[in-house]
Amino acid sequence: MVKVHFLGASGTVTGSKFYLESSEKNILIDCGLFQGRKDLRISNWKPLPVPVSSIDIVLLTHGHLDHTGYLPRLVKAGFKGIIVGTAPTLAIARIILLDSAKINEEEAEIANREGYSKHKPAMPLYNLQDAENAIDLFRVEELNQWAQLSENIRFRFRYNGHIIGSTFIELEISGKRFVFSGDVGRPDDLLLDSPVKPEWADFLFVESTYGNKLHPPDKVEDRLISLVNKTLYERGNLLIPSFAVERLQSLMYLFWKLYKKNKIPNIPIFVDSPMGNNVLTIFERFPDWHKLSAKEYSAMCGHVNIIDSYRQTWETIDDPRPKIIIAGSGMVTGGRILTYLQQMVDIPNTNILLVGYMAEGTRGRALLEEASEIKIFGKYYDVKASVYHEESLSAHSDQKELLDWMASIKNIPERVFLIHGEQEALDEFKDKIEEIYKWNVQIPELFETAELIF
Repeated sequence: MVKVHFLGASGTVTGSKFYLESSEKNILIDCGLFQGRKDLRISNWKPLPVPVSSIDIVLLTHGHLDHTGYLPRLVKAGFKGIIVGTAPTLAIARIILLDSAKINEEEAEIANREGYSKHKPAMPLYNLQDAENAIDLFRVEELNQWAQLSENIRFRFRYNGHIIGSTFIELEISGKRFVFSGDVGRPDDLLLDSPVKPEWADFLFVESTYGNKLHPPDKVEDRLISLVNKTLYERGNLLIPSFAVERLQSLMYLFWKLYKKNKIPNIPIFVDSPMGNNVLTIFERFPDWHKLSAKEYSAMCGHVNIIDSYRQTWETIDDPRPKIIIAGSGMVTGGRILTYLQQMVDIPNTNILLVGYMAEGTRGRALLEEASEIKIFGKYYDVKASVYHEESLSAHSDQKELLDWMASIKNIPERVFLIHGEQEALDEFKDKIEEIYKWNVQIPELFETAELIF
């Protein structure tokens, strides 16, 4: 028997954690932070409902915060095993954990200084030393190669697009294959190859972020051209909150390509994301993991202004020219974008472009749903800026692409678990899989346990 504990990304999108208990090894697939709704974020502060010291190994599908961000808390709680991923995944996780720790420390400091936290004193979720302790346990594993964990357990990482280094995980326990999709990328991605497809799955755990949606036809270039022209005409600013990994590099590439084709003028573009700047070096270090040539990479980076200090952030805010500002974070939950919004969200000639999925409970979702004001560092700011949304740049497969990704599975899975989705997406995706494939599909609840007997 294998017990699967759904400790995150179940009935919700974020907080990915799946704990498998077996007679030989206890394995945690991903170890992410909850983001969005307050009741979920509070769970980040709570101990896991399983004995942390009994976990032997953590396998990471990719480096995003909602898949890796709980690692410092895990180690602090007594985890002594190893944390395994591909080389780019661990390089990105290192950047993200250090950045997250720094942001947690800074936000606690601001809350204490300005007195808006009910906690006296406010404490960071974890600090830089906690992050370093987790990073010390990182171990690299190659793509496509089976690694033996014990006599009857082995695993391997398979390429699945989404972000650089990202994989799905095939885990074999006593001859049964468990497939964890991670986040499945898009076919024909700007920077990455199409995802590899699984061929066998006895137990399938598949993401459902866009399980009820089809991405719109790709008109992102037209949208960007229109917004650049509007920004120039109004002599305003175009703010683009962006994830530091993949999304930021895709936006840089698109603006560079549009300028090269003479479709937009040479409007100043500022990239303000310390983490994003570090991720650019990952693209340089791992050229086999993406499509950009060294020449294209260099030209793309040379076309934008990379901000590397907080002083430059304020210089950019004071710059009177119409401009594009790409800054973290993607769902407006933290990062440098908050400083720009504090100064610009109440100005009518500010344009805000939201790109991709916005989890419920985030400022990004509030802006998307036309909130009249947003709260930043304990204060409310009127929203007078124009807000736009572009989903075609999403790094997640939509419903059709997910169904295509599963189409190569030769057997009938004994059970399919839908994870990483909000309830509406989960319900509709379940109906669609049952209609097309006639598989046994379940939607686990958060902190539910499934006993798989074979």
